[in-house]
Amino acid sequence: MTTSDLPPYPPIDPTTFDLIIIGTGLPASLISASSSAAGKSVLHLDPNPFYGSHFSSLSIPDLTSFLNSHSAPHSDENLTLTTRPLFSDVEISNFAPDLLDQHLRKFNLDLSGPRVLFCADKSIDLMLKSGASQYVEFKSVDASFVGDGDGRLWSVPDSRAAIFKDKTLGLMEKNQLMRFFKLVQGHLSENENNGTENGAKISAEDLESPFVEFLSKMKLPPKIKSYPLDLLLVKVAFLVSSCDIFHVNVDYFVLFSICRIVLYAIAMADYDQENTEIHKDLLKTKDGIDRLALYNASIGRFQNALGALIYPIYGQGELPQAFCRRAAVKGCLYGKNSALVTALMRVGVGPADASDFSAKGRGVEDSGSYKGVRLASGQDIFSQKLVLDPSFTVPWPLSSSPCEQMQDTFQVLSLSDDKVKVARGICITKRSLKPDLLNCLVVFPPKSLFPEQFTSIRVLQLSSNLAVCPSGMFVLYFSALCDEVNQGKKLLHAALDALLQLLVSGNSENSSTFQSEDTEHVEPTLLWSALYIQELTKGGQIGSVSSTPMPDGSLNFNDLLDATEKLFQNMYPNEEFFWETIEPENSEDDGGLMLET
Repeated sequence: MTTSDLPPYPPIDPTTFDLIIIGTGLPASLISASSSAAGKSVLHLDPNPFYGSHFSSLSIPDLTSFLNSHSAPHSDENLTLTTRPLFSDVEISNFAPDLLDQHLRKFNLDLSGPRVLFCADKSIDLMLKSGASQYVEFKSVDASFVGDGDGRLWSVPDSRAAIFKDKTLGLMEKNQLMRFFKLVQGHLSENENNGTENGAKISAEDLESPFVEFLSKMKLPPKIKSYPLDLLLVKVAFLVSSCDIFHVNVDYFVLFSICRIVLYAIAMADYDQENTEIHKDLLKTKDGIDRLALYNASIGRFQNALGALIYPIYGQGELPQAFCRRAAVKGCLYGKNSALVTALMRVGVGPADASDFSAKGRGVEDSGSYKGVRLASGQDIFSQKLVLDPSFTVPWPLSSSPCEQMQDTFQVLSLSDDKVKVARGICITKRSLKPDLLNCLVVFPPKSLFPEQFTSIRVLQLSSNLAVCPSGMFVLYFSALCDEVNQGKKLLHAALDALLQLLVSGNSENSSTFQSEDTEHVEPTLLWSALYIQELTKGGQIGSVSSTPMPDGSLNFNDLLDATEKLFQNMYPNEEFFWETIEPENSEDDGGLMLET
């Protein structure tokens, strides 16, 4: 769509703001809500007809259109604020068009899945603090599993029941695990209470060492004893309260070590931690302990949450909308379908008023400081600061830096991480990965699907009870970090093959359920899929102009929230990132968070 195709826009009044934000992704919405709460006048625009940008939840047609339109550069000679492709190698397949055509608008598909929220993570605390929690409702993720390449799933900790009851763990192994858990619990207690009864504490040297080396040093059993057919029944307790750390209920188990469960299914390590020769993103012990503590604190935090993980009803696109609503309550002005033509530059040096603004083109000679934007309607809107969606590029350095510094300064804005990408996939199926389970998380650790798999692949299955798909269908999101496109595509296809094997093997006894009553035709298990590679951008800032980051490869939003808070503090160093909001009188029992049972 070019500027000539756009509908007419009503004029915006007033025409001067403290901050203009383009795009309603989660980081932009957080900045909008926090800035509005701090008393700033904010104009929040989005060229899309929906909220969320790269964090949105869309119908099948809208998601297909978004991926295709953002996988090729836009060329409009009228635009000087251009967009860049942030998706590539988009593969969309429809295996049941007749069935899906009846339900195309009944899906809410996440662009940046899989994502969940830990009950005790920063995003929940921020929603409660800001008051955004009153606009979103959540459900529990029923269970978590570790998967292998043979179509089997092993349970991951989700309760605090009895410890070490299974006879397949020997007395020595139980003692080793108990010592480890007591040491970790003692370390956490000392940090909280400035001392413990037994003085247990992990040394500073160990805290800086790789977590996998610390686990090995604690002499955790690297592999449980091999049984006939290599099948083991392992029930491991990681106790968390008083004398405990965690309880893990791990059912049938194929040579998976306790260390691997801790590393990839609880601490959620991205890269292969056991090949220390690679030295790529090895998890430090202090970070591993923090992740164990997060998992611990998440279990049982809310009465209606069955385990550690929850997910927003209607999709993760509800999260940016919630913060946009908080911003609107505080006076932020919104406009969707609002296209920009250019950024306005101040010509010359020194103090200036509106008559000094220009919308000139590219080049070093026009490198004045930012002062506003020009909309497709032709209206000029002025502000002190501008925040851009990561898809926008600024074709000239918005800075008064000397010429020799301009190229370096320009590279800081919305800096791309050329070394890492995120491979993402979405599937719509007629079957659950595990019978009788609606919503679950599956982790395929490194090397579990093929020898060259050096990153974890995470899969999130969601059902119609989360209002993301029609009844009788399931949505599966999966993703993995990759260095380049071909590697990412290999990871996606390996994950897809493993999921299809699970769908067939796990439901073989119930296959007749999916056969039509009045015909012998059997509907395909896989109805629709989308595979694509997403670029990573870190965001950045040049003077008054900032760019927000793209969705990262993490399972939760903690790293993204840290980056957003840092960006906000750079913009407004004297303001707090969200002031405390008094909870509404009708807040639920779960601390103001609405959780469906």
